[in-house]
Amino acid sequence: MASSSSSFSSPSSLLKFILTLVLVLDYYYYVVVSHVHGGGGGGGYGGGGGGGGEQPLSKIAIHRAIYSLHHSASITASPLLLGTNGEDAEWITVELNYPEPSEDDWVGIFSPAKFNSSACPPNDDPRQQAPFICSAPIKYKYANDSSSEYKKTGNASLRFRLINQRADFSFALFSGGLSNPKVVAISSVVNFANPKAPLYPRLSQAKSWDEMTVTWTSGYNIIEAVPLVMWGLSGEHQTLSPAGTLTFHRNSMCGPPAQTVGWRDPGFIHTSFLKDLWPNSVYTYKLGHRLFNGSYIWSKIYSFKSSPYPGQDSLQQVVIFGDMGKAERDGSNEYSNYQPGSLNTTDQLIKDLDNIDIVFHIGDITYANGYISQWDQFTSQVEPIASTVPYMIASELHLLNLSCSGNHERDSPGTGSFYDVNDSGGECGVLAETMFYVPAENRAKFWYSTDYGMFHFCIADTEHDWREGTEQYRFIENCFASVDRQKQPWLIFAAHRVLGYSSGSYYGLEGSFEEPMGRESLQKLWQKYKVDIAFYGHVHNYERTCPIYQNQCVNTERSHYSGTVNGTIHVVVGGGGSHLSDFSALQTSWSLYRDLDYGFVKLTASNHSSLLFEYKKSSDGLVHDSFSISRDYRDVLACVHDGCEPVTLAS
Repeated sequence: MASSSSSFSSPSSLLKFILTLVLVLDYYYYVVVSHVHGGGGGGGYGGGGGGGGEQPLSKIAIHRAIYSLHHSASITASPLLLGTNGEDAEWITVELNYPEPSEDDWVGIFSPAKFNSSACPPNDDPRQQAPFICSAPIKYKYANDSSSEYKKTGNASLRFRLINQRADFSFALFSGGLSNPKVVAISSVVNFANPKAPLYPRLSQAKSWDEMTVTWTSGYNIIEAVPLVMWGLSGEHQTLSPAGTLTFHRNSMCGPPAQTVGWRDPGFIHTSFLKDLWPNSVYTYKLGHRLFNGSYIWSKIYSFKSSPYPGQDSLQQVVIFGDMGKAERDGSNEYSNYQPGSLNTTDQLIKDLDNIDIVFHIGDITYANGYISQWDQFTSQVEPIASTVPYMIASELHLLNLSCSGNHERDSPGTGSFYDVNDSGGECGVLAETMFYVPAENRAKFWYSTDYGMFHFCIADTEHDWREGTEQYRFIENCFASVDRQKQPWLIFAAHRVLGYSSGSYYGLEGSFEEPMGRESLQKLWQKYKVDIAFYGHVHNYERTCPIYQNQCVNTERSHYSGTVNGTIHVVVGGGGSHLSDFSALQTSWSLYRDLDYGFVKLTASNHSSLLFEYKKSSDGLVHDSFSISRDYRDVLACVHDGCEPVTLAS
C-alpha cells in the first residue's frame, strides 16, 4: 500500500486547521443546533447572543395532538365574561378534575376558542392527513402548578391572566405531556365584552422633532369603522386626527411556525401622526373608531410630554436596553426559564416613568419566534411605558421607547437579511415593521436618526450590511456629519449586534471580540465624528469599555471624562430580560466593567456640558456602574488622531 503524505506542511498549519475546525463546530452548535432544534437562543454569528433559551410554545408538539375526551374529566373557567368595566386584562380561575392525573398534564389557552381541525387552513395535498389541532395555545401551565397534590387527587385550581386579543378563549386540559398531547376536557368559551376595542398604544417620535406618532391595535377593519385619535394640550381644546391602517396575513410570513402552528390573526394596526407639537408640553389623547352608524368607540385617556426643541437646554433622560422579551405575570409558559428578567426590567421602568423621557429598545423585542400571539402580550406588557413616552425600536425590531430591530424579528433565509438563518421563526421582520413605527425612510431597512433635545441618535440595522460602500454606511456617516454639536453635543450610536467591543464568550472564542466584520469599517467614523457612546444588545449581559480607538484605550479615567473627545465608549446593554450570556475567560484591557445580570442604562443630560451615565440592575433599580462627562463645545472641535477636519494654509 502506498504511503500517504501529510497535508500539513508544519505544526503551525496543523494547529491553524484544528482551531478553524473548532470554530466551525462551535458555529454549527450555536447557530444550527440551538436555532433549528431549540427555537431561539444561540449566540455569535446569527445567533441570539445567549446560550440556552427556547420559545416555550415551541416545546409543544401540537401537530401530534389528538382528541381523547374523558367522560369524567372537567375544566371550568370563571368568570366567562371579562372587561365589563372597560378592562383590557383580567384574572380568571380555572378548576380541573381528572380521574387519571399525571404529573405532565397541562392546561392550554386557545384563542380563538374553536381550535379543532375545522379551523385548519385548506389542505392542498389529499394524501396528507390534516392534524386535529392546527394552532398552538397562546399560553400554558402544568396542572400541578398550584398544588403538588394534583397527581393524587386529580383536582387543581389555576389562575391565569388574560388580555384582550380580539377573539374568544377556551381552556383545554391535556394529558400525555407536551410531546404527545391528548385533549381530555375543554372549557366553556370566555369572552371580553368588546373584543375589538382599541388597545395597547405605543408612541414613537416621527421624522420631525415636533411630531409624535401613536400606533395601536384593534379588531376594527376600515370597512367597519374609521380609526382616529382625539388629542390636544392637557386641559385645552381637543382635535381629531385620522389614522392609517395596516395588517398582514398568513401568506405574508416566510415560514414555520409563523405560517403554521404559530399563526394568529394580528387584527388591525393603526398609526396616527400628531403634528405641530409645542416643545416640552403635556398632551392628552385617546384612541377611537367611528362606526358607520355614527357612534364612537373610545379607549381610556393617555398622556405624553412632547419632545424638547433640538438643542434646548433642559433636563433630558434617556433609557437604553436590548433583548428584553416578554413574560407572563401569571407564571405561565415557564417564563422564568425563557425571559427571566423581562418583568423586572418592565416594572423598574414603570416605577421610574416620571423620570424617563424616551426609551430605546435596541433589538430582540418579543422573542415571539413565529408565535404571533406573543406580540399582543408584549405590547400589553409595555403599554404603561410605551403609551407615555416614545418607545423606539432598532435594527430588527426587538422596542419610547426608541428601539432597534433584532435577529429574532428579522432573520429568515432568503429574505435579504445579512444573516441567512431562521432566528425569527418565519416572521422575517413583518411583525416588527408593522406593530411599531420607526422614522426610517424605508421600514424594511431599520436604520434611522432621531433627535431629542441635546441628543442626536444614529440607529443602525445590523441585519443589513453596514460595511463601507453600502447604502447603510453612507447613512451612518451622513447621520454623524449632519449633527450640529454646538446645539446637540451628545452624539449616540446604537445597533443590535455588537459592532464595537464585547467580551462575550462566543466573541472571545472567535477572537475579535466583535460581530464578524463589525468595527473594521465603522471605527474611523466613530473617531472622525467624535461619537460619545455606542450601544449594543444581542449579547445578554452588561459591559462598558474605556474610550477606545483601534483596540487601544485612549483615556485612563474610569468614572469621569472631561476635555477633548478622543475615542468612543462602547456599551453592551443586552441584559433586558432574556437568558444571560457568559463572558469570555480572557481578560481584555479595554473592559472596565462587566455584569452578568439584567439591567438597563439611563443617560441624563442636565445641560450642554454635563452628561451622567448610569447602569441600573432590573432586580433593585439601583445604580451599579456610572460615569460622567464634562466638556465644552471647544473640546468637540479639538483635533485628535484621525479626528481632525481637513485644513489648508489659508485657514
